Amino acid sequence: MSASKIIAVLNQKGGVGKTTSVINMAAYLAKNGKRVLVVDLDPQGNATSGLGVDKQALTTTTYEVLFQPTTIATAIVDTGLGNLWLVGANAALAAAEVDIAGETAREYRLRQALEPLDYDYILIDCPPSLGLLSINALTAAHEVLIPVQAEYFALEGLGQLLDIVQRVRAGLNPKLELNGVLVTMFDGRNSLAQQVVDELEKHFGDKLYKSVVPRNVRLAEAPSYGKTILEHDKWSKGARAYKALTKEFERRTS
Repeated sequence: MSASKIIAVLNQKGGVGKTTSVINMAAYLAKNGKRVLVVDLDPQGNATSGLGVDKQALTTTTYEVLFQPTTIATAIVDTGLGNLWLVGANAALAAAEVDIAGETAREYRLRQALEPLDYDYILIDCPPSLGLLSINALTAAHEVLIPVQAEYFALEGLGQLLDIVQRVRAGLNPKLELNGVLVTMFDGRNSLAQQVVDELEKHFGDKLYKSVVPRNVRLAEAPSYGKTILEHDKWSKGARAYKALTKEFERRTS
């Protein structure tokens, strides 16, 4: 497998802070001197635009990379944020699930592409589904990080997700480990949110991140400016949370 540390960030539910976590952790890792590549594997391309890259202007995206893994060198874009690069995505990727289904060794396409790369970290922003794109991410990754929203239905679907991780480990990628579970959109005034955290702690023990990402307006609005929270408002609660989270993440992965 690649010399880079490859982390798939995955939850089949949309709107759980997956992309927000990818771009902001990437920004803090880069600020800490790490060389980071973000791979946008979501047809919505939110990680791409969230890092300030015009997704419509891209000529080579993760779509091309999946069908010709050797094109990855031409797909890597410098975000201009220092130490932080991107393989972007746009709506073209939506067809990939169908197009790749007939290909040989289809689950290994992304792994083949990432194999020759040398970064400290490669973070894969997965789509909100458990289809072939997510399977490609899990097959390529060393670890999977699961962001979970602190709300009533948070635990629903987690069992199914962990089952898929187990199956990928058994059949495609025996090295795959659970990096951890991250609580996002936490509202301390809501007693239910704390109950969800307690429940997750019971299930996951020390695999649950101590750092919790709060609900934060500055965090929510940053992507609309094509900025990470580090550029948008580095003193906000959201920024402090991702700074602490990234420290904890580095300890776990070192």
